Amino acid sequence: MISEPELVGGGGFERPEVLTEAPPSRPPRPPRARRPWLWALGGAVAASAVWGGGLYAYERAKPTGPDLGGYKEVNGFCGKAKLEALTGILGKRAHEGDSPVVDGPALHYRSCSVTFGSPETGYQGSVSYTLHKVTDPGPEFGAWEKYYSLGTPIDGVGEKAFFGDRGEEGAELRVLDGQVEIELSISRQHVTGENGEVIQETEPMDLSGIEVPMTQDLLALMAELKK
Repeated sequence: MISEPELVGGGGFERPEVLTEAPPSRPPRPPRARRPWLWALGGAVAASAVWGGGLYAYERAKPTGPDLGGYKEVNGFCGKAKLEALTGILGKRAHEGDSPVVDGPALHYRSCSVTFGSPETGYQGSVSYTLHKVTDPGPEFGAWEKYYSLGTPIDGVGEKAFFGDRGEEGAELRVLDGQVEIELSISRQHVTGENGEVIQETEPMDLSGIEVPMTQDLLALMAELKK
């Protein structure tokens, strides 16, 4: 028979050692630092978006100025002021000249002086064009109309039009059309001496009904100024 193994020293089997404690855990890793260029890129994108949005809002809010009604700045103003109706009555345009001009952010001004017929029998003519780019010329126009005593309203020419009859000495027609003022006037020619006395003047003409050709010429000029 197989007998049980003998105990050495009478102590029996030794109990095996058992590990009761868990192995120490690794210390936590420190957080990874974000790359600095990612922060810079994110800031640039955000700044660009804010700037773009601000620019868009500014462009929408930026004042565009009043409606000019199709009127434009012009050069060679005398060429546009043909005055064909007056030429048929007062005689051929014998002389013309552009006056000094005004160009600025708020105002554009042109004028032209002409002579109809001969120096002995003709009349002088003047036409001006004022384009108001910023302010409303309406209140000022009404004040000038009273100052020049232009008491006859003319229908169908711009927003407002007034005519002043000076008899044989001439006539004047002023028109307001939105942001534009146009003035057309005719007068007898006078030659004065050194002391201001009149030494020569043209023969007077009957200017009855002259407002009709003046109105026709201003309507034609208004159309030219919008081309």
